[in-house]
Amino acid sequence: MPGASKRSRPWAAVPQPRCKDAPMRLSVDQKALIESAIRDVPDFPQPGIVFKDITTLLNDAEAFGALMGHLKARYETYGLDFVAGIDARGFIFGAALAQMLGIGFVPVRKKNKLPYTTVSEKYSLEYGFDEVEIHIDAFKDKRGARVLLIDDLIATGGTARAAASLIDKVGAECVEACFIIGLEFLEGIGKLTEITPVYTVIGVD
Repeated sequence: MPGASKRSRPWAAVPQPRCKDAPMRLSVDQKALIESAIRDVPDFPQPGIVFKDITTLLNDAEAFGALMGHLKARYETYGLDFVAGIDARGFIFGAALAQMLGIGFVPVRKKNKLPYTTVSEKYSLEYGFDEVEIHIDAFKDKRGARVLLIDDLIATGGTARAAASLIDKVGAECVEACFIIGLEFLEGIGKLTEITPVYTVIGVD
């Protein structure tokens, strides 16, 4: 996971979501609480990289509750049909949020991890390609289903862009892509906004 500076802010400069209501903002106290629960691990997985560790956020009940409450308040007016989470940490936030919203959850998995018929999308890496998949009936054949895509962090954005493309490929609509942390000094957010609006809870520049 790419490195990050320690100076953060709760809103990335991205297009507004396709929703009638203005997006709900984090309070100063909520922002401080959530940021303080995310641990910086220097030189992991290699020297020079500062890893943003969200395991400390997950085991802080108050901070995790504040985050999920914020996401529920933001997305309960979007008219969503499903939440799709990116393998693997997106499953944690996505499944919890889907349950809070009373809608279904769809896992976007790495290649050869799903048991039924799948649809796949390739994305480029520094050397070669990787691939993500969803079940062909993930959205229950509901054409135009409104889907929120979620993951813990966006850096270069290749996986997220492939996941958003998958959602559209099976006839649903990726209404927005949400990330707990956005590394704004990298190109991922800009590339992803070419195909769907993006919201980052904590922006790191």
